[in-house]
Amino acid sequence: MKIMQIFEPAMCCSTGLCGVGVDPELLRISTVLNSLQKNGVKVDRFNLSNAPQEFITNHVVNKYIQEHGVAGLPVTIVDNEIVITGRYPNNDEFIQLLNIPNNFLNEKSDTANTNSNNDNNESNECGCSGGSCC
Repeated sequence: MKIMQIFEPAMCCSTGLCGVGVDPELLRISTVLNSLQKNGVKVDRFNLSNAPQEFITNHVVNKYIQEHGVAGLPVTIVDNEIVITGRYPNNDEFIQLLNIPNNFLNEKSDTANTNSNNDNNESNECGCSGGSCC
């Protein structure tokens, strides 16, 4: 099975699902990862605030951050190779990158959700939307 890891910017909590204004993209990612886990697919998720050592010990991510800074996060790695930067994978990409059936996400795949930079959603550096953190 393929090994996927997601390295995220610093957020106020491990999932970014805190405060009064929850970022819908972070909610989608948490839902997708929960669905994958229920189907036996593990995706490691590392938040710079909660797991800084992972960013140091993973040489691929460490090199990326040295070259691009933390503004390029999130970074998605599959089998120790960077596959997506600056956004989260959409549902179709999860299916393709992990080579899993569509039904593992308990919904039809979603190609419409490719813009994960939250351009339409005010967000601060901790990952919580609404301009404030928990």
